[in-house]
Amino acid sequence: MALKTVIGLALALGWLAADVAQADGINAGGRRVSAVQPFNAQTVAEFDTPWAIAFLPDGRMLITEKPGRIYIVTQSGQKTEIGNVPAVAARGQNGLLDIAISPTFATTSQVYISYTEPSTEGSRLVLTRAVLSLANDRAMLSEPTVIWRQTPAGGGGQPGGIIAFDPAGTHLFLTVGDRMQPTSAQDPRQARGKVLRLNLDGATPSDNPMAEDKGVRAQTWTTGHRNPYGLAFAPDGRLWLHEMGPRGGDELNLIEPGKNYGWPLVSNGDNYDGTPIPRHATRPDLTAPPLYWDPVIAPAGLAFYDGALFPQWKGSALIGGLRAHALVRVAFRGDGQPDEAERWDMGERIRDVAVAPDGAVWIIEDDSPGRLKRLTPAK
Repeated sequence: MALKTVIGLALALGWLAADVAQADGINAGGRRVSAVQPFNAQTVAEFDTPWAIAFLPDGRMLITEKPGRIYIVTQSGQKTEIGNVPAVAARGQNGLLDIAISPTFATTSQVYISYTEPSTEGSRLVLTRAVLSLANDRAMLSEPTVIWRQTPAGGGGQPGGIIAFDPAGTHLFLTVGDRMQPTSAQDPRQARGKVLRLNLDGATPSDNPMAEDKGVRAQTWTTGHRNPYGLAFAPDGRLWLHEMGPRGGDELNLIEPGKNYGWPLVSNGDNYDGTPIPRHATRPDLTAPPLYWDPVIAPAGLAFYDGALFPQWKGSALIGGLRAHALVRVAFRGDGQPDEAERWDMGERIRDVAVAPDGAVWIIEDDSPGRLKRLTPAK
């Protein structure tokens, strides 16, 4: 064999090995909890199955409860229920889900909420924009407008429903789970198993990957997701998503336009009935997670830390663990590769994580009552 051919073959095999290694990613599933917690956890309030936290500019919080209530909450724990919340289909994993403050909140007082609404064809995931009206110690949602609705309706749990805005504040991203209909995640006619990119009014941006098409295709940013309960932009402007795998294989993915992340064609886990699913390495045409967990942590909630109270966490991702009963910190190497850096046992299922304007970290428990806790540096 000619020397040039041998060298070429060696290079090709090297590239193949590199591709396989990338497809395998880092498995952090077996990591142990850290022996020391670098924070004090103060319980501030309790809720009925809380789901999401969003901070107002003045430091107060909006907190959703899955059965269909939203509260304004002060940092001392005083709660004010918000009126005129849309009716939700609250059952199992479904109900009132995420809440997010509009990038234009300072001038419009608008907020966005996601939820599953009742329907004769089965529940639908819905995204609504409304004005948060505050007057005389009362609060309500006014001018509610549905700007996106799942079509066709129906499906089980795994709704997704996480809302994120790009750093410029001009576009909205929404995760849609597969609603327990796995094959729908690869159906371009359905929103299930997709990340959607919309204008702030729900219209389709002209620069989406398939913007020339209509309907779901035009709205789709990425494809092939199972149960995405975390979506956030990092300080460097990159968009990250985590999603729950089946029996094994929770994923943290870098979200890039037009990519297919593989579900249910590939996974680092297997079906609940024990039947195997091909691994990511078998399909290099599909985007593999750089970090995954097997055994699973059941990730929920995702926030990037850019505050002052925990300077050692700058740039890290904070993730709640439902199955792991933990708060997980993911750090990023210089080349962008994520890896679990620390895991703290919180004793309960952690549903959401948020960072306050003062740099404190807030978490909520997935329980009834579920506690809202403030984490500050241990002294």
